[in-house]
Amino acid sequence: MVKQNNSAQTRESHGTGRTGERDEREGFLISWDGEHSLGAVIRDRRTRLGLTLSQVADRVGCAKSYLSEIETGMRQRQPGLELIGRLESALGLDAGQLVEIANWESTPASVRERVTSSRLAAQRLRSLLESTGSGRDSLDRVFDSGELRRLVDDLDPITKPTEAGGLELVSLPREVPVINRVTAGYPTEFTDLGYPARVADDYVRVPDIDDPDAFGARVVGDSMQPDYREGDVVVFSPKVPVVSGTDCFVRLEPDHESTFKRVYFERDSSGAEMIRLQPLNSGYPPVVVPRERVAGLYSGVSVVRSLVGLAR
Repeated sequence: MVKQNNSAQTRESHGTGRTGERDEREGFLISWDGEHSLGAVIRDRRTRLGLTLSQVADRVGCAKSYLSEIETGMRQRQPGLELIGRLESALGLDAGQLVEIANWESTPASVRERVTSSRLAAQRLRSLLESTGSGRDSLDRVFDSGELRRLVDDLDPITKPTEAGGLELVSLPREVPVINRVTAGYPTEFTDLGYPARVADDYVRVPDIDDPDAFGARVVGDSMQPDYREGDVVVFSPKVPVVSGTDCFVRLEPDHESTFKRVYFERDSSGAEMIRLQPLNSGYPPVVVPRERVAGLYSGVSVVRSLVGLAR
């Protein structure tokens, strides 16, 4: 994470998931090996600089409580890249250092496992070849041992043998239809433009989605900032159960309205079931509606975001 360093080293790099940087003003070496979370790295850097949560929150323009949730890992979703860029600046880091960690953490678990497995296999292969020496029969000995075959299987990014002797296929990202826009503001009339189910003019590719009825909608408005921005495509899955605190596509009756909000299940003083539609942007008030007004709740499971216009 963050270590004191008095050498003249200015920067080192050790491949995907590992960076290092010397901040001459503070004398800190920032290193990350993939084991520590984004929040832990931010907290460690902040405390070593002697900064309080309030000081850093003021510098980057967010609430102290929001920054605390990032540091402690209480937030399920990563902060936006614009905020991460401001955190890099506020903490005296080069642009891209925290972004690398955030990108790694947002990578699907199956991809991270495959990358980690491949890197470990490559290290084993290097050690094995170095241990055989330079004789002509050294590679033959490695091949005869069977270890080379096992390493090749571990490094294969497409298939690997199963116990039954067949091949385990790696699933490709699912194409999810983008059916319309969802308002991150006040509810508005929604239409799926008359397309049949699972059909649209626009699609996004999303890994680790196994719901054939999943759909995407582009965010309009700013009530779900800072987690979501206008233009983001949020993918929703009818297959995923909705629990209190889930970010959902909400369809309301009787006016066929829709909105994108964090939902909480509550009861009023008479015991009637209510649903609170909570914006993430503190500039918008929550809306509480009777359960019977809600025609549909669909869990958000993924966000597709354009990098155009982000802080560099």
